[in-house]
Amino acid sequence: MPELPEVETSLRGISPHIKNQIVTQVTIRRPKLRWPIPSDLPELLDQQELKSLSRRAKYLLLHFDTGTLLIHLGMSGSLRVITENTPAAKHDHVDIAFANKKAIRLTDPRRFGAVLWLGKNPFEHSLLSKLGPEPLSDSLTGKYLYEKSRNKKVNIKQFLMNQCIVTGIGNIYCTEALFYASIRPTRAAGNISLKRYQTLVTHIKIILQTAIDQGGTSLRDFVGSDGKPGYFKQELSTYGRSGLPCQQCQQTLIEIKQANRTTVYCKHCQT
Repeated sequence: MPELPEVETSLRGISPHIKNQIVTQVTIRRPKLRWPIPSDLPELLDQQELKSLSRRAKYLLLHFDTGTLLIHLGMSGSLRVITENTPAAKHDHVDIAFANKKAIRLTDPRRFGAVLWLGKNPFEHSLLSKLGPEPLSDSLTGKYLYEKSRNKKVNIKQFLMNQCIVTGIGNIYCTEALFYASIRPTRAAGNISLKRYQTLVTHIKIILQTAIDQGGTSLRDFVGSDGKPGYFKQELSTYGRSGLPCQQCQQTLIEIKQANRTTVYCKHCQT
């Protein structure tokens, strides 16, 4: 599933090709992904200039004078830049073409993504209005998490993945951050000290920024003939390594399920 670094990489990859360009055509091949795509989207975007692009959590936001378009990549989606008249494949659901003869194409095999028109007040939309602070912003501090977690019996993994607490920390990077902060993912959020939260926030920011930086090295692939976006390849310390030795103590990493998500951790290093 695309997580925050992949979405940020997508944003940086497509922006130079479409920012300040005029929309000339919108092609909708499948009217419903996770939610119905507005049927009047071609009319809403026709001849509109894309003023800017941004990201909020895992949502891509395309800003026009008339409103904001939200794109979510879902479980398996990707965005890439194509040239006009590039043949569409089975899972290519939406194209937005621009006056410079380029287009962005949303590919989503599992159809859990979204394309929604938010109008002129995008941050009042229900998908965005209750989101917590961005993990790479100054608003996310150890003190903030410590205060939010008081008297919380929920485990720290689920606490961090609550988008109302902090937004955009997905399963992979949450698992990694807890490992580097030496915090066991089953530990109650309310039983973690301020000092440990400060350490955790430091690792969250380092891990996410490193992933984004690595993704940026392959942005050229967003206009590649293979159609694959330039996501990074990052060596992970815990996620996906169940049964393998811990890179710090060599004891076997174990795997559990938390809220139907896979968690891998080290019993020795994480307490």
